[in-house]
Amino acid sequence: MEKVEDSQFPEGFLWGGAVAANQCEGAYLTDGKKLSTADMVTGGTKDTPRMFTSKIIEEAYYPSHEAIDFYHRYKKDIALFGEMGFKVFRLSINWTRIFPNGDDLEPNEKGLAFYDSVFDECKKHGMEPLVTLSHYEIPWNLVTKYKGFHSRETIELFVRYATTCFERYKDKVNYWLTFNEINVATIAEGALNGLGLIQQEDLEHTDPIPLSQLQDNPQERFEALHNQFVASALAVKEAHKINPKFRVGCMINRITWYPHTPNPKDVLACQKHDRLFNQFAGDVMVRGEYPSYIYSYFKENNIDPSFITEKDQQLLSEGKVDMYTFSYYLTNCVSVDPAVERVGGNITGGARNPYLKLSEWGWHIDPEGLRYTLNMIADRYPNIPIMVVENGYGGIDHVEEDGAVHDSYRIDYLRDHIREMRKAIDDGVPLIGYTEWGPIDIVSVGTGEMYKRYGFIYVDRHDNRLGNYSRSKKDSFEWYKKVIASNGADLD
Repeated sequence: MEKVEDSQFPEGFLWGGAVAANQCEGAYLTDGKKLSTADMVTGGTKDTPRMFTSKIIEEAYYPSHEAIDFYHRYKKDIALFGEMGFKVFRLSINWTRIFPNGDDLEPNEKGLAFYDSVFDECKKHGMEPLVTLSHYEIPWNLVTKYKGFHSRETIELFVRYATTCFERYKDKVNYWLTFNEINVATIAEGALNGLGLIQQEDLEHTDPIPLSQLQDNPQERFEALHNQFVASALAVKEAHKINPKFRVGCMINRITWYPHTPNPKDVLACQKHDRLFNQFAGDVMVRGEYPSYIYSYFKENNIDPSFITEKDQQLLSEGKVDMYTFSYYLTNCVSVDPAVERVGGNITGGARNPYLKLSEWGWHIDPEGLRYTLNMIADRYPNIPIMVVENGYGGIDHVEEDGAVHDSYRIDYLRDHIREMRKAIDDGVPLIGYTEWGPIDIVSVGTGEMYKRYGFIYVDRHDNRLGNYSRSKKDSFEWYKKVIASNGADLD
């Protein structure tokens, strides 16, 4: 009998890769583009935090300003993705390329034309664009003028931007995501990049501030998140008017939590974590309503829910998404014992799981957790298509004298996760696609460094700002090409 891990994926499965504009494009003030939130954050390392600056500091290093120069090199990069056989390429549109200030009355034609050309290249090489409208970047003008999504005016401005994109690219793009990892706004670290929400005290601060030390106002943060939910729902409705064939999805940063022990206190604490971080945003965007448990959370944390109007509730029910997409890198444990060893993670860390290995950045490696997660999502939201739109291994790559990069560790990580996806499909999960993060080396959003690399394609660009931006194939390039060609059957 054929082994599960050696069998093909369903016909038409969407294999590909994913990037974000602020982590790859560079050209941060080119062709009319203006500053976004991502442009105000410096680089860091595993041990050095990224810093927010309210003004651009000339001597500071801002990775998004140059990134890997995809803006000028996209044709060759997309050709390399095509060589691997991508069926789908997930990328984001930088809002400030289309509406440089966010509240402009007319869009920037040069920005629109750039993405026209990018999507044309995708089609040329046989891949569907999967486009995120807001991937951790909001026009800086909307931060200083409107306090980001805390203002309901920003809802209208986002919908104007989204509608402009839907109309312009209606014949080139079929798959859309409104907000990247929208659920990160449930924790304080999501206030800047996710919501463009900065307190006045921090805006007036002249020195750099570690991102983790930015002021947080939970009331305002959940009001801003609510405004994003409404903006997304309105965008979904507009998308369906413009092209009924559009598929618009949510995008969730999925960190599956396990109780550290069978102690009921750990189990209950784990449930609370999972509800707030993993379930809440998905429930609103897929089911179209606020779940009952979130009102209990609001009460416990002195958050007044009166910002949720009847009209908003109606809009949420009318603007439900067509598919559920998520990122998956790791799992974490929850423990009420403060003495338990802690580890890091994607946005948030947790208690150390003794049954799992750690990556070089201290993240749990848990392929079986992906199967578990896929089954949980499918159980919670029956009959809705699911995509894994971020999954990858960030590690230290060494370039040999002949230029080769032997990244067997990346191949092992991806192979194990793909096998678990295949098992989840056999479990009955309606998984339609997988976009590895990121198929070409880009700036890490967590640490703001190039040293932590994810790609199948090596980019000669370094955190000392040296390098010629040249591209070269790692061992994983040919491996993933083989995976796609065999539709997931050949993982060796």
